[in-house]
Amino acid sequence: MNFLDNLFENPGITEALPEEFLATLQMIGISGFFTLMIGLPLGVFLHTSSPGGLRPMPVTNRVVSDVVVNITRSIPFAILMVSLIPLARFLTGSSIGPVAASVSLSIGAIPFFARLVETSLRDVTPGKIDAALVMGSTRLQVITKVMIAEALPSLIAAFTTTLVTLVGYSAMAGIIGGGGLGRLAYNYGLQRFDTTVMVVIIVIIVAIVQIIQFIGDRLAQRVDHRTAATAGAHRSRQARRAEAANVVGV
Repeated sequence: MNFLDNLFENPGITEALPEEFLATLQMIGISGFFTLMIGLPLGVFLHTSSPGGLRPMPVTNRVVSDVVVNITRSIPFAILMVSLIPLARFLTGSSIGPVAASVSLSIGAIPFFARLVETSLRDVTPGKIDAALVMGSTRLQVITKVMIAEALPSLIAAFTTTLVTLVGYSAMAGIIGGGGLGRLAYNYGLQRFDTTVMVVIIVIIVAIVQIIQFIGDRLAQRVDHRTAATAGAHRSRQARRAEAANVVGV
């Protein structure tokens, strides 16, 4: 009973939580959008420009892969965010707040997502790409209608994983000045030793992750033609068995 009383009377929950919750969603939404818009083409480029790719560019691929992607991924996000404060101030006019934090979140997540995209495209059967080229498809058509279409379930799963990662990044961003649930957990849960606020924030973050994962899994299943074909074959087998049973019954 004391926990419930503290829950509805705690100013950290009744006053600060709604605003910080929206700030977290704002950070995830903005950074997720730019991660998808930049990370997807970057991942496609990493795959197609690799040796043996659709358009091999070994030198450019090595520079982008080793210098841009690998170095950015190697820097811990907390250090990356602090080092990008001048860039965030230049782009957004402020070094604090969810919009400013989205700059660092995007730059930190784009290389991560690009690598996942590259890995997903590698799983596309080379024979389908060769068949499309033989039929006269352009490189752009092969990329959009064969590679991305075939790897779409895996790409959705990769983006889902990236969004879940951004949830964790946003919590760290809040401590450094980005706002959101991370700042609320630090100001109330840590500095004021408020266990109630900390428990509520953990529950909310877990719920956000679960919702993102659930939606991503369902979308990946819906666009997976292999799952649909398997389900269709299973229904056909069941129909044949039922028909055979009816014949035997007659």
